[in-house]
Amino acid sequence: MGPDNTIYLGTSIKPEVLNLKLANRHGLIAGATGTGKTVTLQIMAEGFAKQGVPVFCADVKGDLAGLAMAGESKDFLEKRAKTIGFDAEYVYEDFPVVFWDLFGEQGHPIRTTISEMGPLLLARLLGLNDTQEGVLNIAFRLADDEKLALLDMKDLRSLMVHVAGRAQELTMQYGAVSKMSVGAIQRRLLSLEDQGADMFFGEPALDISDIMRTTNDGRGFINILAADKLMLSPKLYATFLLWMLSELFEELPEVGNPDKPKLVFFFDEAHLLFSEAPKVLMKKVEQVVRLIRSKGVGVYFVTQNPLDVPDVVLGQLGNRVQHALRAFTPRDQKAVKAAAETFRPNKDFNVNRVIMELGVGEALVSTLEKKGVPSIVQRTLIRPPSSRMGPITPKERKQVMKDSPVYGLYDEAIDRNSAYEVLAKRAEAKAEAEEARQKAETKAKTAKRGSYAAPKTSSRRKAPARRRSRAQSTTQAVVKSVLRSMGTQIGRALVRGLLGTIKKGF
Repeated sequence: MGPDNTIYLGTSIKPEVLNLKLANRHGLIAGATGTGKTVTLQIMAEGFAKQGVPVFCADVKGDLAGLAMAGESKDFLEKRAKTIGFDAEYVYEDFPVVFWDLFGEQGHPIRTTISEMGPLLLARLLGLNDTQEGVLNIAFRLADDEKLALLDMKDLRSLMVHVAGRAQELTMQYGAVSKMSVGAIQRRLLSLEDQGADMFFGEPALDISDIMRTTNDGRGFINILAADKLMLSPKLYATFLLWMLSELFEELPEVGNPDKPKLVFFFDEAHLLFSEAPKVLMKKVEQVVRLIRSKGVGVYFVTQNPLDVPDVVLGQLGNRVQHALRAFTPRDQKAVKAAAETFRPNKDFNVNRVIMELGVGEALVSTLEKKGVPSIVQRTLIRPPSSRMGPITPKERKQVMKDSPVYGLYDEAIDRNSAYEVLAKRAEAKAEAEEARQKAETKAKTAKRGSYAAPKTSSRRKAPARRRSRAQSTTQAVVKSVLRSMGTQIGRALVRGLLGTIKKGF
């Protein structure tokens, strides 16, 4: 239903459609839990795929996997199709799907390298303060200067050890490097690994063109990221999706205003991106959302409350589908008022009141018309999906993965020579050089001591004097004493005789 180059969303007093030419102006799907947001996302993904536009979306609860299978006839689906005049065109069909999973369990692995993530997003992922983020920036700069490839977690860990070892030198060259900050970063890296992030960093890294494929018959592939487990690590989830948007922004050429988007990106549980985000990251989000439409990419935020999205971003979301909100708390009442004020008013009903009265599968719809002007908001019955509502079996998922165009491209990890190996070789060479230096010093000291050694003595030694016995020594001592005594007496007699003779002469 509806004119060509549009996606049929449902019927109010007229068919409500999304103009493909203005679909890259971004959008918002909002509403309380259980009001039909997931089905709205599903039918929009179907519509884009039929028009040859690839889609990327996160499957938080496993329900979007049903896009890979044809729907099953249900009374309430048939009734809704008939009520809105869609029964003649309503058919059950499956859509081309590629399953992805950061952990490689429910889809093809998605990987990126540490370098591609960059220090800004990585600091956000690690929850670093300004000082720690500064040290991380220095580490990345050092890796660039010394041609150290940062591919996986062990590369970054070894680089941080290297930075700590050269802290004093690097402080003089790049700025203050604190070993305490390095230690804090290492602890955060360890915690991140425990959440499974080490599986996300590595090679082969995702080629963005692989999420922008179309089938031979011209339909766009719907890329579904298994996010049920990923939601347990909300920082990793938000950072990954922001990284992907940044990659798209950097890789894709400018296309101006194409007849249809090159890719549509659905960001489910969008509040996780903005929750407690630092200002520098918010500026990055704002920049990407504002400029990426010129690359032909449409971004659609899916969340419970419009207040989850900052005003600076909310103001750029031209295509809106608002499901029911409940006003039980002051914040809920504020959300209802904010949602109502963002629509172009309809004189036939009170938007503020209708938001709280909407039933399941019913929404207020306003899309961009010619020249980018929002249409008057209409109370709309959303069309039923053509694909299966709900999850698929593990066997079905496995078969879809086997039939996908990227089967075998990313399933096996590659570990090539990078910073970890280079720094390990440097450390080994340094250790060998130190060992050689110590050996040389030892050898030099030994040679020096040898040059001052005493001259060698003759090999013939004097026979040691006999050791006399104690008895022999005593006898000799007595004899010597007697002789001395006798000698003394004789001497005295001679002297006396001599003197006597002289005396007589006088």
